[in-house]
Amino acid sequence: MTERSVIIVGGGLVGSLAACYFAKRGWKVDLYEKRQDVRQPEHSCLVEHRSINLAISERGFSALRRLDPLLEARVRDLAIPMHGRMIHTRDGKQTSQAYDVFGKHINSVGRNALIKILLDAADSYSRVTLHFRHELVDVDFDSRRATLRNAETGHQFDSSADLIVGADGAYSRVRQRMMTKVMMNYSQTYIEHGYCEFSIAPINDAFAMNPNHLHIWPRGSFMLIALPNPDKTFTCTLFMPWRQFDQIKTGDEAVGFFRANFPDALDLMGEKSMCAEYARNPKGSLVYVKCTPHTYKNCAVILGDAAHAMVPFYGQGMNCGFEDVEKLDEIMLATLQASGSESTETTQLTDEQLLSALDEYSATRAADTDAIVDLALDNYVEMRASVISYSYLLRKQLEGILHRLFPTLVIPLYTMVSFTSIPYAAVIRQWNRQTLWLHRSIYAATATAVLGAGLISAQLLGLRMPTLNQVARVFSHNY
Repeated sequence: MTERSVIIVGGGLVGSLAACYFAKRGWKVDLYEKRQDVRQPEHSCLVEHRSINLAISERGFSALRRLDPLLEARVRDLAIPMHGRMIHTRDGKQTSQAYDVFGKHINSVGRNALIKILLDAADSYSRVTLHFRHELVDVDFDSRRATLRNAETGHQFDSSADLIVGADGAYSRVRQRMMTKVMMNYSQTYIEHGYCEFSIAPINDAFAMNPNHLHIWPRGSFMLIALPNPDKTFTCTLFMPWRQFDQIKTGDEAVGFFRANFPDALDLMGEKSMCAEYARNPKGSLVYVKCTPHTYKNCAVILGDAAHAMVPFYGQGMNCGFEDVEKLDEIMLATLQASGSESTETTQLTDEQLLSALDEYSATRAADTDAIVDLALDNYVEMRASVISYSYLLRKQLEGILHRLFPTLVIPLYTMVSFTSIPYAAVIRQWNRQTLWLHRSIYAATATAVLGAGLISAQLLGLRMPTLNQVARVFSHNY
């Protein structure tokens, strides 16, 4: 058996899952994470208040299922189903909007609990070694060597491997080094909005709101959302322009802002608790990243936020990162078996086959990751404004009816993104075709109704009726 090794930089959600996949395929894995081991009680708070709560859906579950169905089951056990959005108006009224006409749902899952499960899963493989408090200093891809520093001792050392994987987040150092070696198209954009997290405690040991919804307080240019947690709390996140954050300088101003815009949420949080969290919790920025290629020769690949950081409004950041790992594994295994091998250990790949697999991964994956980055940005407008517009609600209702009647022909955008594994780029293409078809159908139906009313009126008034050729010409135009 060929011995192959991989260095994974970044021990977050995607890096931990990648470690499991590579170990399963026979690779010796060294995973380096610059933070402490969050499984240790004294370090468990390191993942709290640093990022938005997670929603896991089919793409994420698919990656877990391919690795190990039992791992998927463990994650499902700690997830809370959310069947739709619960829209809160300023006067406290609530309206449920189901995600899917067939009852499919997304799931709220705590980042802390999920990362612990994945690290335990990685640790269970004898081929995996986890190194915490180790920071990447430099990479020499051509010699397949990474230079790292132990933050505890200050010791700096080199580590070599056949493949280097960057799963080190939106500000990836692996990606930065790759950009010196390959002509990478790269963009990083901050949006003019930030976020701050709050919490809603249980009431009488029960959820303070319906736990099976993602709660949204849409207010046009800003919004508050809330996701349920297994301990019966809610994690709330306020998204709004930085200029509005800057205008809130005191506790009284924060209370006034919440009282004017989210009075029911404020009552559940409590004024004192809300003010304390607003002052204590960091105000995070929102950035998205696009780049291509995602690989360098047969030496390196970047996954997750390192390749495609996105704003959180489609709940697909983690799901997309997990899908990266699954797709990379699929391509590597298919490349091996296309050569006639029956092995499932991708350590058997030759250098040429590994190059072919990484090239194929980058060529196919970049279009999909660019697509979901764009969709996530667009969905912010939907969540903070469109969900209460009549045109949005009308289309949602119409698509729901058509999807129920023709489930494989008409598929709502949210359903394609969250409840299927249709490639993201193909999702956009199908959505554009459906939009064109719907517009043409509505136009034709309207024209038919108007023409029919006109014909009836003409007949009642004794006016000359149009000929069939004249009627046909009305519908011969391109809509």
